[in-house]
Amino acid sequence: MDVYCGIDWAEDHHDIAIVDRDGKLLARRRISDDAAGLAALLDLLAEHGDTPGDLIPVAIETPRGLLTACLRATGRQVYPVNPMAVARYRDRHSVSGGKSDHGDSFVLAGVLRTDISFHRPLPADSELAQAIAVLARAQQDAVWDRTTAHNKLRSHLREYYPAFLAAFGTARGGILRPDARTILAAAPTPGQAAALTAAQLRALLRKAGRTRSIDAEAARLREAFHAGQMRQLPLVEQAMGRQTLALLGQLNAACTAASDLEHAATESDQENPAQPQRGSGRCGDVLDWTRDGWWFRAWSGLCAVAV
Repeated sequence: MDVYCGIDWAEDHHDIAIVDRDGKLLARRRISDDAAGLAALLDLLAEHGDTPGDLIPVAIETPRGLLTACLRATGRQVYPVNPMAVARYRDRHSVSGGKSDHGDSFVLAGVLRTDISFHRPLPADSELAQAIAVLARAQQDAVWDRTTAHNKLRSHLREYYPAFLAAFGTARGGILRPDARTILAAAPTPGQAAALTAAQLRALLRKAGRTRSIDAEAARLREAFHAGQMRQLPLVEQAMGRQTLALLGQLNAACTAASDLEHAATESDQENPAQPQRGSGRCGDVLDWTRDGWWFRAWSGLCAVAV
């Protein structure tokens, strides 16, 4: 096929340009971001030689979204081109280098016309493989959100509650641990932590799901919370405790999202017949507390999906 299509993507509309092998503009149109717009695009492509056996390739700035998904479903090659790369190509056609929607669609079509061999089309993945890729990206985003929430909370605790950080600093997972978050929710200030009895600490540990060495851990925490430490003024400490509860809520939500998406992606990954063999299946060695390990396992098994 000696005809190429470029699409400048936007939220509510898309600009289309079709060029031939010599770079001549054959058609230019703006379509809406809905089913009618997709139908108009397919009709426009058909008018310029698009057939089931000879599909016009498309260049677009995003590898995601409904328009891209629908174009992939037609079986044609869809080339995602990074916006920064588009900006470099734009310099060939405009001295000022200024962006315009119609202009960028023409530039994108030209990218395929001149340099199609230097760009990689989206893989022709199965529906399941595409679903796994969505979940894998979402799970990594959730891990990043969890890390951000953790860092905010830890930084805040350093300003008034160092005993809590010390109490869980050497434990695997630190303040991400369920028992740490459960105790912090019950005692968000040093004064409240020091007032916890051994029985209350044991109850909180059980509530968090701990089943072993509960008495010893409760005694250790009680000693840590009674250790001498610098304190903020009472009202300031209370205010910072309220802020801690807000930050803890964000962290809990991020932990839940990361866990749920991990399980969803793992379940989908197990349904994938193309997944590689993984030895003796020691998932526990891979699914670390931070779950970053799972991400790399899934991503390495789906390297053709990563876009």
